[in-house]
Amino acid sequence: MTGGILAALGMLLASFATSLTHLYLSIGLLSGSGWALTFAPTLACLSCYFSRRRSLATALALTGVGLSSFAFAPLFQWLLSHYAWRGSLLLVSALSLHLVACGALLRPPSLAEDPAVGGPRAQLTSLLHHGPFLRYTVALTLINTGYFIPYLHLVAHLQDLNWDPLPAAFLLSVAAISDLVGRVVSGWLGDAVPGPVTRLLMLWTTLTGVSLALFPVARAPTALVALAVAYGFTSGALAPLAFSVLPELIGTKRIYCGLGLLQMIESIGGLLGPPLSGYLRDVTGNYTASFVVAGAFLLSGSGILLTLPHFFSCFSTTTSRPQDLVTEALDIKVPLPKEGLEED
Repeated sequence: MTGGILAALGMLLASFATSLTHLYLSIGLLSGSGWALTFAPTLACLSCYFSRRRSLATALALTGVGLSSFAFAPLFQWLLSHYAWRGSLLLVSALSLHLVACGALLRPPSLAEDPAVGGPRAQLTSLLHHGPFLRYTVALTLINTGYFIPYLHLVAHLQDLNWDPLPAAFLLSVAAISDLVGRVVSGWLGDAVPGPVTRLLMLWTTLTGVSLALFPVARAPTALVALAVAYGFTSGALAPLAFSVLPELIGTKRIYCGLGLLQMIESIGGLLGPPLSGYLRDVTGNYTASFVVAGAFLLSGSGILLTLPHFFSCFSTTTSRPQDLVTEALDIKVPLPKEGLEED
């Protein structure tokens, strides 16, 4: 709810901007902080609400990202043509304020502090010494470094191949639709296929990296459309699983602290990837190195996933919840509570 207020306030102040610095502070700092405070707790709540169908629930929740990305671009253009940019930001501010109502509808599973994991400070200390969590964070940071490159540079790459701007933008819309389908299919598979979700995550990450590296090779329109569909599907498929793996690694008791710490660190990859891609374009004169390096980052992150616990197990780690609680207690070196070992 606080995030919704900050997001709306940032957009409201941006509508009165007189300089770029004003926009950086209002949209970048205020609204950005608001979105961060909204996204992480929402996914954390979702992880606590579901256990058996967690992957599908996360995938369905994240379809909102694809739908809004697909619908909001033409909507904002319509707003600009009717209300100019200041009026448009005011309306976006009003839209963002609805996040407060959404936050009010979220029910925290438990407000009491669990003695098995301690308070936020104890959880943070334990996570910073949690090897699998740290390796997973490195993997997602590498994945994030290359993940967003097509959304930023694919249109420019196609224009270098003498595509008109409108068909090039349409190809990005095709990828967005494929992304939406990939999220739902992946969420269903994550719950239906036996074994750890990590294996499916590695599969989608590897395929995304390969499709990224192949973009510079494709020249024919048919091949580029096929790659856009493949990238959209596989990149969308890895998104919900990236969040479904975390409860298996650290348990739901530490999910709020774990998800926040994970997103804080992995955002470094998303921050560094686009400037690196643009720099490679300036140095080489084309986007070949940009896409190949982006694919290499995803493949590197995929390789780290091999080192996670239970990766080669035949059974999903979510099927043995009491044992997970024992592991959590031993990991942070506190006495194990006698109650709460049975499945909810």
